[in-house]
Amino acid sequence: MPRKKTKFENFFSFTRHQRRWGGRKHSELPDDLEGLKTILVETDARPAEMGQIKSLDKHVENLRIQFSGKPELLFHHAKLIVLVRREFDTKENYKRFRGLWDQESAFLRKQSDLRWLISAADTFADHDEDPLTRSIAMMTSLLVNTIKVCETDRFIRGCETAPVIGERIERINNGHRALFDGITFINVGIDDTLRNMRWRLESYFRHGPAGEIAAEVFARLQEHDTAYGRLRALHHRERNNWWD
Repeated sequence: MPRKKTKFENFFSFTRHQRRWGGRKHSELPDDLEGLKTILVETDARPAEMGQIKSLDKHVENLRIQFSGKPELLFHHAKLIVLVRREFDTKENYKRFRGLWDQESAFLRKQSDLRWLISAADTFADHDEDPLTRSIAMMTSLLVNTIKVCETDRFIRGCETAPVIGERIERINNGHRALFDGITFINVGIDDTLRNMRWRLESYFRHGPAGEIAAEVFARLQEHDTAYGRLRALHHRERNNWWD
């Protein structure tokens, strides 16, 4: 695995400095956060560019296209994440990011898509001073990336339209449990594993903005076409529900 560059090596990286040029004019947040919830980013029909963009100005312009028609507050939130990732005035921009979540967690949590919720979690994981906040954020990122691996593997193998094989559910529920290295399958429809995990997660969900993001992400994974959502659709033992 390639190693991460040291701070000393990064300091002498021309590309790193190039990616931060012009950052100051993008840093400041307007005072009226409430107004930014109702003002929508001007509609722009241009397609957003994909891939890395070295110029920060062009990156922010491209970001605005991505948030076309959405509340300005979401765009400013994403812009702060970009500035922190590009290490422009990192301490102050993280402080602005954290303050935004402290003030507007409910709005950001409900209005952001999963992509930006995970980007926010990664930002908490990388920069917050509280070890528990970083741990919860890292847990959230790990959860979603694991689901992404699972669903990518499912798609590239052509399994996304494969029907449920009832006979295999019966085999699992009647004792065929071995999966790998001591891990067992989940008893489909009746298992308490995910309910018990959810109970353990509750105290983390109550820990500030990072916990609120974790709770929101976990809830959405149950609603979409994911391994969690598909198992939920087959679950029938109410006392072992994990999504309510």
